[in-house]
Amino acid sequence: MKFLLPLLLATTAGHAQIATQATPVEKIKVAKGFKVELLYSVPKETEGSWVAMTQDDKGRMICSDQYGALYRITPPAIGGSPGETKIEKLSIDFGHCQGLLYHAGALYGVVNDDAYQGRGLYRCKDTNGDDQFDAVELLRSFPGKAGEHGPHGVVAAPDGRSLYVVCGNQTPEPSCETSRVPRHWAEDRLFPMLLGRGFMRDVLAPGGWLAKTDLDGKKWELVNTGTRNTYDIAISRHGDIFGFDADMEWDTGMPWYRPTRVCFMQSGGEFGWRTCSKKWPVRWEDSLPAVVDIGPGSPTGVAFGYGAKFPAKYQDALYICDWSYGKMYAVHLARNGAGYTGTTEEFMSASPLPLTDIEVSKKDGAVYVSVGGRKVQSGLYRVTYVGGESIEGTKESSLQVYAGAAERFSCEQFHGKQDPKAIDYCWDLLGHQDRGVRFAARIAIEHQPMASWKDKALAEANPRVAMTALMALARSSGGDKTLLKPILDALSKIDFKSLKGLDRVTLIRDYMLAFTRLGEPDAATKAELIAKLNPLFPTNDTGLNRDLAEVLVFLGDAGIVAKAAPLVNDSPTQEEQIDYARILRFAKTGWTKELRADYFRWFLRAANYKGGASFDLFIGEIKKDALGTMSEEEKLAIKDVLDAKPEAKAPSFTIKPMNFVKAWTVADLEKSLGVGLEGNRNFQNGRNMFGAATCFACHRFQNEGGAIGPDLTSVAGKYSPRDLLEHILEPSKEISDQYGSTVFTKKDGSMVVGRIANMKENIMMVCTNMMDPNNFTNVDARDVVKTGESKISMMPPGLLFMLKEDDILDLMAYLLSKGNPDDPMFVK
Repeated sequence: MKFLLPLLLATTAGHAQIATQATPVEKIKVAKGFKVELLYSVPKETEGSWVAMTQDDKGRMICSDQYGALYRITPPAIGGSPGETKIEKLSIDFGHCQGLLYHAGALYGVVNDDAYQGRGLYRCKDTNGDDQFDAVELLRSFPGKAGEHGPHGVVAAPDGRSLYVVCGNQTPEPSCETSRVPRHWAEDRLFPMLLGRGFMRDVLAPGGWLAKTDLDGKKWELVNTGTRNTYDIAISRHGDIFGFDADMEWDTGMPWYRPTRVCFMQSGGEFGWRTCSKKWPVRWEDSLPAVVDIGPGSPTGVAFGYGAKFPAKYQDALYICDWSYGKMYAVHLARNGAGYTGTTEEFMSASPLPLTDIEVSKKDGAVYVSVGGRKVQSGLYRVTYVGGESIEGTKESSLQVYAGAAERFSCEQFHGKQDPKAIDYCWDLLGHQDRGVRFAARIAIEHQPMASWKDKALAEANPRVAMTALMALARSSGGDKTLLKPILDALSKIDFKSLKGLDRVTLIRDYMLAFTRLGEPDAATKAELIAKLNPLFPTNDTGLNRDLAEVLVFLGDAGIVAKAAPLVNDSPTQEEQIDYARILRFAKTGWTKELRADYFRWFLRAANYKGGASFDLFIGEIKKDALGTMSEEEKLAIKDVLDAKPEAKAPSFTIKPMNFVKAWTVADLEKSLGVGLEGNRNFQNGRNMFGAATCFACHRFQNEGGAIGPDLTSVAGKYSPRDLLEHILEPSKEISDQYGSTVFTKKDGSMVVGRIANMKENIMMVCTNMMDPNNFTNVDARDVVKTGESKISMMPPGLLFMLKEDDILDLMAYLLSKGNPDDPMFVK
């Protein structure tokens, strides 16, 4: 579990101090119509800091101290006084749990340290009927060392006869007897990793995992892999599993960083976590994408609202807890073919509110929420609905069939087993229009003996089916190098120009997999591939361009350098620039003196780019590797550039600096928002302006950019062109609760404005600049006399003042098209 933020506690009269009371309810924001009660502030010195919670068959909550005992809480009746809350320490010598589940008359606990018999799944029973657990048994131990990326949540399966257990990437898979994931996972990256600070540098695939077991913990089945540190999971009424996963905050600002995200954890799934720089981008079809990206944070407990006495919308929501930023989101899921999409709503928040777990009471229909972790002040809250909407819930049938979901589910029946029917049933589904169906079909095929479908894959004429089948073949090859030429020959028959969108990406990814699994081709084959692939670069897909460049550099193409090297300096995002620098660091031929000089001048600019704690080290490693490909003569030719030092505190422009044009207002531009967006806009310039206006520094858009501000991919469905323009030009007019900041007033009258992102003991680490997320202002909580909401957005004004009117319209079209170059707004 990754905790970042201890607890600053607000007290009376608007003042704040470190105290022995959990955050008071008047400091907590909650959705309209809901009420929050503080039932209990945990005495930290005697009862610890609670991180896991479950409900027993009498409606009582059982909580575990992260480093200590179990406690049972009998809440007062709704409407009763919080002072009536009854707390008892359980007599059994057990605790230290990061996952708790009361089920089938027993208490299951997941221990994530060296207490008792070490990390693993335990079961506690009451053997004499005295309402106290008195027997503990270890059902299965988990390998690995103690750490916060270890064993986490445990939940009951819908059948009531089995359990799911989720673990982070510090926990090796515990020798499951069966696996829905084909056991031929690998790193599957063409180039060596960049280490940064090297956290988990030696941890290889499969990463974090989800497994299923019986109630006695005897037989285990691996369900999916490739997560980083999912702390908890929740199961929908359809039986679909969802988790809230995090990325490494040290990687912020790098092209492989992914925001915290909600994942639909389907059978046989792979979610692409790899250590350091080896993480897979979401565009690669051998992994699964997120349902919705959230942003920076530290995921903890999750739960569906089923059974809560809430309005139907909130009963159906998936609630996810973010420990570091003190926010609980209601994720409103929607079916999207075989998978899901989602929108998020900030449901409950405070600064701070280190949320750890959530439980819907089967007894009173309230939602119980715990805060704590890392020995900070802990507490227990209750959330009820007191508004005027109906609390009649929806009862959607779990048997309801959705387009794509039925095909996915049918393919999943072959996961983890050999069945000759799988090939006939799943083969055509390898070309299904839905990515989730294709993934499920491929996993079913990979579980069958390769000899039974190898020739079929190599002979497949349908391009979409062939690409998925050849992906399966490369992954299942077992390193048989005799398959390299047949796979490359089959890929060469697929016409790249006839493909669109993700299909193009998948074709290039298949080449990557052929090389990572089966090795380098011979010189003649390399030359043929270069002649075929080089003319394809560049495309209008930035992710595909980077994949193409990487493959061509791997093959030794001298011609790609002249095409790709300028993009190190000219790309509109720092992430894209860094990725081209990373890829080209191993290019040995094709350089001119000018290209080399420009490449190394970029490092002088990049020294002023911003990112996480590993950022500077990653950039330094790229430069070191690039220097390692050069002769002494080549180095001497550009000695002046190599010896130059970056300008201290130089402006962090990702593209060339621009001059002031005009202090634009909505009135200046709204007349052009109609006809000005009708078919005559420039897509590439719009993307470039998104970088020029520094939007990419803070915002995600189509899976690229920063993650400090809200993801802007969906703005087209939320705002009219005028409303969107107003939000950009007047950011303080309406500030989202999710991205608001706090004003901390100190004893000396000075103020610090920003968002708490970390804390150690009494020192709050406040991010005051969204464009520099790793630069904190330290504030001693003992010096703070008042906290309040800032009325000024952390998004700076004037971001469009350097742009001409046509540039602004191109930017608007880029946003409103959701980054689609084929949108009718753009010139063809």
